[in-house]
Amino acid sequence: MYVAVKGGERAILNSYQMLDAYRRGDTALPELTLAQIREQMPLAVSRVMAEGSLYDPHLAALALKQAAGDQIEAVFLLRAYRTTLARFGYTVPVDTGAMRLQRRISSTFKDVPGGQVLGPTYDYTQRLLDFLLEAGRDPAPLPPSVEPLPAIMPRVTGLLEAEQLVEADEIPAGDPTPPDLTREPLTFPASRAARLQNLARADEGFLLSMGYSTQRGYGNSHPFAAEIRYGTTEVELFVEELGFAVTIGEIELTECQMVSQFTGNADEAPRFTRGYGLVFGYNERKAMSMALTDRAMRAAELGEAADAPANDIEFMLYHSDNVEASGFVQHLKLPHYVDFQANLELLRRLRGEQEGTGATAAQPASHPQPQPQEETLA
Repeated sequence: MYVAVKGGERAILNSYQMLDAYRRGDTALPELTLAQIREQMPLAVSRVMAEGSLYDPHLAALALKQAAGDQIEAVFLLRAYRTTLARFGYTVPVDTGAMRLQRRISSTFKDVPGGQVLGPTYDYTQRLLDFLLEAGRDPAPLPPSVEPLPAIMPRVTGLLEAEQLVEADEIPAGDPTPPDLTREPLTFPASRAARLQNLARADEGFLLSMGYSTQRGYGNSHPFAAEIRYGTTEVELFVEELGFAVTIGEIELTECQMVSQFTGNADEAPRFTRGYGLVFGYNERKAMSMALTDRAMRAAELGEAADAPANDIEFMLYHSDNVEASGFVQHLKLPHYVDFQANLELLRRLRGEQEGTGATAAQPASHPQPQPQEETLA
């Protein structure tokens, strides 16, 4: 970055202090603690962890506090911190079928093995402001369930698999190691594993709008939410010295399985195809949008028309990252004096030639060249 004004460094340092004061707000009010953010803003924490590619509720709360609630800035902070961490190993694949569920629903079957589990959701609220929250009302505690949920809930797609009505969820030949987009640049053609990894930390708003576009005719699919589940699962690390895997912690996950109709072709019978979404924390909207866009990007693979924006793999993957997108948009705020002056001179010369005034690239007297001014932030 370059600064073409006097006193720029002092102004920048002062802007840091002004930002701290803006973030803190009225000092007569108690300061937010990280525990309050973590426990009372769990959905914001979940989004920052998912898009920051780092599961740590405490650090996500810290990033939200530092960013004054700006989630994209918090994602940027968390992802930057992530690059400083050492990697000690790789965990074994997580079995989402063994999640300790808090919520599990299906919009394709009314009665499913294990039952519908509504859990915490805004789906049935009336979206009316609750002014009782102003008084600091605590929710009434629920009594413990008489019948605990089964330890393992079978997937709803298994009902369709039993009749061979949905594509098999097979491991690719040779079970190749998935790429690591945090260490390797994105390359094309991108495998589905790479696409899903990209989508898992993609901007929720971008995926929501692109997923919505597929439902409005720009994607050639009519999806059904076969199953959405949210809960906690153990994370295991295989220790070579011991010869077996040990549990190192638990994480919350939201998983979505979408199914869409596929009319078939000369080689394959009609069946349902899958779209998949999996994100850190509790975020059904992101998981559903991820599943919709995952399925949309498979259009060419399935022999379908792939002329909608959501079908374009390169477009989707290159533009879904909010850290990159935010940086590229916001860099426009940095000084571009030299570039702009070059364009300004060219425009004046072209206008002069077109109007036949004989104007040259010289600066007209009526448009004096801007002079550097003393920075006013100091």
